[in-house]
Amino acid sequence: MRKLTIVEALRQAMREEMARDHNVIILGEDVGIEQGFGGAFTVTLGLSEEFGHDRVIDTPISEAGYAGVAIGAAMAGMRPIVDLQYADFIYCMMDQIVNEAAKLCYMSGGQVKVPIVVRAPVGATTRGAQHSQTPEAMFMHVPGLKVVAPSTAYDAKGLLKTAIRDDNPVIFLEHKLLYGSKGLRVEVGALNPVGEVPEGDYTVPFGQAVVRREGADLTIVATLLMVYRALEAAQRLAAEGISAEVIDLRSLRPLDEEAVLRSVAKTGHLLLVDEDHQACGWTAEVAALVAEKGLAHLRAPVKRVTSLDTPTPYAPTLERAWIPTPEKIFAAALELVVNGSTHTDWRG
Repeated sequence: MRKLTIVEALRQAMREEMARDHNVIILGEDVGIEQGFGGAFTVTLGLSEEFGHDRVIDTPISEAGYAGVAIGAAMAGMRPIVDLQYADFIYCMMDQIVNEAAKLCYMSGGQVKVPIVVRAPVGATTRGAQHSQTPEAMFMHVPGLKVVAPSTAYDAKGLLKTAIRDDNPVIFLEHKLLYGSKGLRVEVGALNPVGEVPEGDYTVPFGQAVVRREGADLTIVATLLMVYRALEAAQRLAAEGISAEVIDLRSLRPLDEEAVLRSVAKTGHLLLVDEDHQACGWTAEVAALVAEKGLAHLRAPVKRVTSLDTPTPYAPTLERAWIPTPEKIFAAALELVVNGSTHTDWRG
């Protein structure tokens, strides 16, 4: 075991997979410059020197172009990892990802596979509306795509290995404030979730959530950075005598329905926390799931804490007002458990 940041865990996963399978390649902007930064956030640092520029390929500033190249390479038997500098730029790839990568297996009756991984740094980091988005919900809506979101170094390595080996296209979300607070590129306000990561080979399966904190009074479901903010809120709730269970989904599509329903059956209260906008986000999907399959267990309506339904503001003070914080999560949880109905008659 080694203690690694998420950046280091991601880099180790790619290094091991490239050594294991010569068909694994990386494409992106600034990923292979000699003595360069290793992409926008240093994740590919050193890989071009180790594996050569025919496998760590610098591309022009054309996301649609190199997404198309990656899809063609995948159809020909390669396993490309597409490196996006910011998740926001994935919108330039929409036609390639949604109309080609996600559909070719279905349209060919299973004869064509598109095993690509699109790595997408997400999250608000005082960069404004075009460099701060968390667009997972748009891709959850597309049959044929898988969407995952690790919050720890252990999961980052294991989920990325699973994604690279999967024969389907995978959108792989990485939060910029979880990369780590050491190295050549450190984000202001970054956490440093260093974790124990096995040296050898292992994978983390898709569709399996994990309970980060056990609790009996309230279920809080979150992803990425919001897992840590939910855990901070849960600590404050404990001081108020409220036991909160925190679930890290890890995988958004496929979604671990059983983990959510099992927790709600135990606690009777559900709070969903997402950095994305509220309208049509994954919180709506999970709320609908519990309404359809777990309504009898709820002692109060489902509550959500999300970012506001506006573009991400640039000013730091406005960004803090816009995004879910531990204080907002704590207040919402307190209202849900203390002021929410403790009887089933709230459903009428």
